[in-house]
Amino acid sequence: MIIKALIRNKLIILYGISLAALLFVLRWLQLRFIIFDHAFEVYAGAIALIFTGLGIWLAMKLSKPKIRTVVVEKEVFIHQEVPALPKTEFTLNEKALHQSGISKREMEVLHLIAQGYSNQEIANHLFVSLNTVKTHSSNLFLKLDVKRRTQAIEKAKRLSIIP
Repeated sequence: MIIKALIRNKLIILYGISLAALLFVLRWLQLRFIIFDHAFEVYAGAIALIFTGLGIWLAMKLSKPKIRTVVVEKEVFIHQEVPALPKTEFTLNEKALHQSGISKREMEVLHLIAQGYSNQEIANHLFVSLNTVKTHSSNLFLKLDVKRRTQAIEKAKRLSIIP
């Protein structure tokens, strides 16, 4: 069956093969023409491609971190008795509170800051806006002469304003 189809279309197949061979010869001649006439450009392009690849490879090698961090987790059980701190009664230093000029609302905000609440949580707890809490905090910082919440807590404890 295949042989009959080949015999019947032998002229078409012969033309196809001859056209393919002619196309191959023309492409080969065109390639030789390009290489001979434009040899410098071909070599320069090849060298540019080689150096581009080398640059990319080198950049990848240099940009990798040289230190590899390995995390090893171990369970360590240490049993140590921690002595309990003696509980003392807190007494409010009325004089320091009066001298600092801290209002009752600012005291409430200071207590909540000392308990670790965020500004938004303090606002929700006191039923005021976030800006009001920020204003009270700023006033506290000015009156206690501090810049941060942790400093305000530490100074208020030192002055015996909060427990």
